[in-house]
Amino acid sequence: MLQQAFLSDQAAPANPVPQQALLTDDSATILRFAVEALKAGAAAALVTLVAIRGGAARALGAQMVVREDGLYCGFVSGGCVEAAVAHEAMAVIACGRDRQVMYGEGSPWFDIVLPCGGGITLSIHKLRGARPLLDVLNLLEQRQTAGLRYFPQSQQLQSDDSLIRTGWHNDFFATGYRPCTRTIVFGRSIEAQVTASLAQAAGYDVHLCEALNPQATGQIDAHTAVLLLWHDLNRELPVLQAALTARPFYIGALGSQRTHARRVQKLSELGWSDTDIARIKAPVGLFPKARDASSLALSVLADVAAARLSLAEDG
Repeated sequence: MLQQAFLSDQAAPANPVPQQALLTDDSATILRFAVEALKAGAAAALVTLVAIRGGAARALGAQMVVREDGLYCGFVSGGCVEAAVAHEAMAVIACGRDRQVMYGEGSPWFDIVLPCGGGITLSIHKLRGARPLLDVLNLLEQRQTAGLRYFPQSQQLQSDDSLIRTGWHNDFFATGYRPCTRTIVFGRSIEAQVTASLAQAAGYDVHLCEALNPQATGQIDAHTAVLLLWHDLNRELPVLQAALTARPFYIGALGSQRTHARRVQKLSELGWSDTDIARIKAPVGLFPKARDASSLALSVLADVAAARLSLAEDG
């Protein structure tokens, strides 16, 4: 539940000053902020990054939500235009007409410069109801992909129960959403503990298992990274087979090249194909020969994040 201080229905000042309510760029948190505002009787606008010229600090589809009292959360840049955007969003809420605004390259606002040197176009939509946002949040809660379609001509927002590539599609702009990255870390080691702690700090849905756990393996889905950080090839084998069957987006296993050669041999003997085995990242991590737990954790989670980003960019 969002802080009640931000959700009170007290009268807003005549000329509210934009103020950041929550420091977050998590899509689900931003949409929940909007839903809570509407439930509290406060008008709100959804701001979406719909075009990029040159470089930009945020990806296409980045969003922020602004309440009529000036409280906002989310980012559409590196933090350099959000207050100005909030002013624009409050104007949209007041007049009831959606609009697009430009900042940086090609913008009439010469006094607002983007450090990256590029330009962005933002779509500002006054929310007429919470239903499309609730639909997306419910799907994400069920570990399913979701989308929002915004039609500027009719100023309508619709939910979509399929994953659609973020961007313009003829007469509407689509924003795609994926469930929170789930990370299941197997291992009874300091490496496993540090990796799980770092993943939790990154906002992942983290599960740390010291042994084969049917409940944990049953939670593996397409939005899961499975990390096997044991120093025992025999103990990891049942988990590894369960992961290969469940087909998460990332499987990583600890060990040297020699250890992985033995792993490949055992899996081949058990009937797994070369294509299946090739899905295992081993030795695990983005950079080789990480000898201490902290470096290994950074290496592993950087690789997980890179794989997740690549998956998102491929649509």
